[in-house]
Amino acid sequence: MFSEFKKTLYFPFAYYFRFFAKIRLSFWQPKTIVITGSSGKTTLLNLVESQVGEKARYSHHANSSYGIPFNILGLTRRTLSLWEWPVLFALAPLKTLGSFPKKKIYVVEADCDRPGEGKFLATLLKPEITLWTNSTKTHSMNFDILIKNGKFKSVEDAIGYEYGYFLEYTSNLVIVNSDSETIRNELSRTAVKKELVKISELTSYSATLEKTEFKTKNHFFKFNFLLPKDFFYSLVMCSKLLTILKIPKDRTFKKFKLPPGRNSVFRGIKNTTIIDSSYNANLDSMTVILEMFDNLDSNNKWVVLGDMLEQGQSEQEEHEKLADIILKMKLKKIILMGPRVSEFTFPKLKNQTDKKIEIEKFSGPKEALDYIKKNINGEELILFKGARFLEGVVENLLLHKSDSINLCRREKVWQERRKKFGL
Repeated sequence: MFSEFKKTLYFPFAYYFRFFAKIRLSFWQPKTIVITGSSGKTTLLNLVESQVGEKARYSHHANSSYGIPFNILGLTRRTLSLWEWPVLFALAPLKTLGSFPKKKIYVVEADCDRPGEGKFLATLLKPEITLWTNSTKTHSMNFDILIKNGKFKSVEDAIGYEYGYFLEYTSNLVIVNSDSETIRNELSRTAVKKELVKISELTSYSATLEKTEFKTKNHFFKFNFLLPKDFFYSLVMCSKLLTILKIPKDRTFKKFKLPPGRNSVFRGIKNTTIIDSSYNANLDSMTVILEMFDNLDSNNKWVVLGDMLEQGQSEQEEHEKLADIILKMKLKKIILMGPRVSEFTFPKLKNQTDKKIEIEKFSGPKEALDYIKKNINGEELILFKGARFLEGVVENLLLHKSDSINLCRREKVWQERRKKFGL
């Protein structure tokens, strides 16, 4: 009941903050650059920031119909409690005409979690340049209604159309992942110049725990940490953007830092090595990370995989497809944690997996953590990917507890939620 009430009021309340944010934007008048897509947005934002630096302002930790207006107005949710809202409503008008940022470039990460959000944000921001990383089944449950009422044939089409509003309202240039059929289908909605990025431009890719190298016909890029192959899209998008902005490239990318929960490598207890990719998960992002992990050099690989949330009508299908991906991998142990992977992924794995590979399932993170602690012997390379507080499991396996500041979801509200699950 309360959830439906929140859905009903989501956009009416959001329009209140949007109204004042729009006024503030009209006085500030920055060159607005939107970074959008189902995944990889924050990584690309950090990549752009590592090059553009102090020349721009960035919408860190803000990508929604509330977060972006708040970022424009300088409002911050500190506790994520209901008691903050009266203060936020009161402050919004007062923030409209305060001092304006001196930076004339505004780089914004923008998401489309629900129908209407793409248009809501695109008409607010009216970007000069849009970078679109990909379009996959994220927050699919919110788009199922559009399939039921016949507006779209598939969830992919519905989600892609919502992201397409950013193309429609872009005034100068779009830089897109043209390997995505969904994105290609939306390109007709804009008449501006288009820069297309294809993975075929990549001639060589290699990754270890310590470094990742990308080679094209004319360029070589090296990063001193682990990155998946599809990071190449972000790399090329950033390079094309810098050319348009006439900002010199630092090809070492020495200022670039990975966001928390995206392939961070940590030393774990009992001489284990942890790869933390626990920030989020859909089938496409799972596939990319699992393929990367499968190619790493180790004879003792474990995967700890959580649910893929908000998949709606596709929930069973997506989790069964996950089993197909796992079955292609060379693994010592598979640990599934959550009701969806337990119900849909586990049976398919159990029926087809080599008996030498151990498979375990758990409903909650505490049970999974206890099992891992009891069964690791040393030298294991363990990947964490998925939902249901996996970052809390990782935190309890770190050799150096100070590394916890580099995990995702550090806010107090998340700490309290993890405690309720025994973490």
